[in-house]
Amino acid sequence: MREEFEKIEETVAHLKTYVSTKIEEAKLSAADRVSDVLSVFIAKLLTSLLFFLFVLFASTSAAYAIGSKLGRTWLGFLIVALSYLLLGWIVWIARERLLRIPIMNSIIRRLFKDEPEEYEKN
Repeated sequence: MREEFEKIEETVAHLKTYVSTKIEEAKLSAADRVSDVLSVFIAKLLTSLLFFLFVLFASTSAAYAIGSKLGRTWLGFLIVALSYLLLGWIVWIARERLLRIPIMNSIIRRLFKDEPEEYEKN
């Protein structure tokens, strides 16, 4: 009878070790996935910031160029601003297809990158 209790205690000890190891594995896996998503987010944020600065200076240059051709600097800035307004309106109309769905898919792909490929096909 005592041998059975020892085997049960040994099995319980192995089970506790197994559960503890599985919990640690889940924590590490979650940390890996979160850090992957965050690193991609930060890289894209920095790239977007640099692109924004490029667009800002290019827009200012274009506004001055258009203004000098038309003889009125303010008109160049107005034309550039209206072009951005039109672009913003187009993006707003197509925001679901252009922004929301690709961003969701990217995050989901990053979070479930170790899952079987059947999920990536959809």
